[in-house]
Amino acid sequence: MVQRSISLVALPGAGKSTAGRQLAASLGYAFADADAEIERRIGMSIRAYFDLEGEAAFRDIEQQVIAELVRRPLQVLATGGGAVLRDINRRELKQNTTVIYLRASPEELFRRLRHDTSRPLLQVPDPLRKLQELFHQRDPFYREVAHYVIETGRPSVATLVNMISMQLELAGLVDPHRPGRQRSA
Repeated sequence: MVQRSISLVALPGAGKSTAGRQLAASLGYAFADADAEIERRIGMSIRAYFDLEGEAAFRDIEQQVIAELVRRPLQVLATGGGAVLRDINRRELKQNTTVIYLRASPEELFRRLRHDTSRPLLQVPDPLRKLQELFHQRDPFYREVAHYVIETGRPSVATLVNMISMQLELAGLVDPHRPGRQRSA
């Protein structure tokens, strides 16, 4: 069994950070959130940085952070929703980690995010339309980088973590008999 770090990719609101934290705990891995690491480095929120410096400057920092994070041993990495936009990030993620795409429809994501004011790309008059545009733009990149695609629908976080864990177990990437494994009822 080959143990590798795991990266989660998806649109904003798909559960990368929330499920990633619980997945890491269930596997006994460290957890890293690329956006949180970026905010720590820049000393402000991503939204404020976007407003001040623009998306291109943000993507440059994101690229540096991804390159560093994918080299850490045995962790679950929650990437930012746009991390897959750059070829180099997709290469780094695919070569150095097992990538899981948490695929959710724009409509489902809108339901989850409709009151969220922290995501800079969604601060527009029609966030559902923006999510649909992002989905059509990014879905091919998520699919390209992903080793596995999990259709998220509307499961609880625990159910989503179990779905990811089962996929990893079936692929022989994690030990199904590891201590602390959550069992389905």
